[in-house]
Amino acid sequence: MAAFKLGAHATIPKATKPVVVCILDGWGDNKVKDDFNAIHVAKTPVFDRLYAVEGRARTVLAHGTAVGLPTDDDMGNSEVGHNALGSGQVADQGAKLVDNALNSGAMFESKGFSYIEPAFAAKTLHLIGLLTKGGVHARYDQLVQIMKGAVAKGAKKIRLHLLTDGRDVQDGTSVEYAKELAEDIAGISGADIQVASGGGRMYVTMDRYDADWDIVKRGWDAHVLGEAPNKFRSFGDALTELKKAEGDAASDQFLRPFVIVDEQGAPVGPIQDGDSVCIFNFRADRMVQMSKAFEYPDAEFPFFDRKRLPKVQFVGMMQYDGDLKLPTNYLVDAPSISRVSGEYLCANGVRTFACSETQKFGHVTFFWNGNKSGYINSEMETYYEEPSDKIVFDQKPDMKAKEVTAVAIEAIKSGNFDMIRVNYANPDMVGHTGNLKATVQSCETCDSYLGELLAATEAAGGRWLVTSDHGNADDMAQRKKKTFEPQRDADGEVIPCKSHTLAPVPVCIGGDLPEGLKFKADSEFEKKPGLANVTATFMNLLGFETPAGYEPSLI
Repeated sequence: MAAFKLGAHATIPKATKPVVVCILDGWGDNKVKDDFNAIHVAKTPVFDRLYAVEGRARTVLAHGTAVGLPTDDDMGNSEVGHNALGSGQVADQGAKLVDNALNSGAMFESKGFSYIEPAFAAKTLHLIGLLTKGGVHARYDQLVQIMKGAVAKGAKKIRLHLLTDGRDVQDGTSVEYAKELAEDIAGISGADIQVASGGGRMYVTMDRYDADWDIVKRGWDAHVLGEAPNKFRSFGDALTELKKAEGDAASDQFLRPFVIVDEQGAPVGPIQDGDSVCIFNFRADRMVQMSKAFEYPDAEFPFFDRKRLPKVQFVGMMQYDGDLKLPTNYLVDAPSISRVSGEYLCANGVRTFACSETQKFGHVTFFWNGNKSGYINSEMETYYEEPSDKIVFDQKPDMKAKEVTAVAIEAIKSGNFDMIRVNYANPDMVGHTGNLKATVQSCETCDSYLGELLAATEAAGGRWLVTSDHGNADDMAQRKKKTFEPQRDADGEVIPCKSHTLAPVPVCIGGDLPEGLKFKADSEFEKKPGLANVTATFMNLLGFETPAGYEPSLI
């Protein structure tokens, strides 16, 4: 532990009262401030007051290369954002690692790929994942490269089990992707490739943090058993018919599960003994549960009745949980982030409390700690998860902000903790529904409870830092690229944006700080600061020097 010992900060005295770090998830500072920027529209007197303090409020980058993604056209997300906030480093992230493995050919020579190859000659390769160009969970071009690489390695039969997006990309793009996919499949000779099953990502397969296992069961039934209430002869037909549904069920996110059947009505791609199965999502959180479904024996799997558990060679694109070693086999090594802030804080006697509701609990723990499950030191850390409601979140925009605030304030008042980190999920989770009115309410709710949290911090004599992990609620409309005017559909209605944005995010500091303490100007940095620069900043507020190898502090 001696390697993690930190010296005192040169000018900021050691904090003797709590330092609170608050993440307003999905709260971007968008340059377009109009009626479709929910943060701009919302009444947020608390945040407005913080952001108006000269020298103690600024923005940092939260997308692209600043958080380890391949290009600056790549939107940030909660996973890479919390990786950066928790580690103080810019680590190559999933999409970039997969690109490198595909472009070099290393993926097709990996142990994981060798593990699934035995099925290629006489059995079926099944590819499960999100059909998207969003680059947050998966990417279309990577799927095509995997199919081509597998065929080059001898795969004769490939079945695709596809989840439609409408969250990281515009709703309705599934139809465009289906047409493009048909053309790309036609261009791959030497194998029988068909879509076999699917559904919307928020209704089928892609649950996270054990929030709703029924979502995973719907995926298991469709992908593995070939059973679903909706049966069609083609992927295109499935999309056309399912999108005629009423309400949310017509959205790409919430399409009902379906299977593709042949002329006799039999499913074209149930998963059988001897087949190989590959999940092609690179992001971890929404594929851990399906990985458990494929790997855990009945005695360790109480979540739903799988009916049958086929004996398959199963791999993930990456290992989604390093501590659980899940899945056992995978194609690309996950980002390995060491020397995260929690290791330093535990080694230096800082007692930490982390809390959020279920939807973001993994972010303030697993992702914050460098993609590692559990405690770094259970004697120095306490984690609290407030269960999220199992609903579409625009139905209850306040989510669990009240409960999370109450728990955090209790931790502040207890005197048992030196650092408290809190995530408010509302702006991101409600923003993803595309419901502008509900998202405005979610921002106002966060602002109100942020006020209570900071008031409690200041009453205790503490210091605080408020930031975000990426943009989302800051733009609720699809935009024209040149004019930034909202795009409208054939009826003249504004097309909602349900995805993250490229906006920078705010960072504000306050509380019992030394007089004259201010943020540095951008001119004092070699490159424009990003989320990783926030880590050294809150460690400075605790009274410590910046750890070696970390991005520079903002102060």
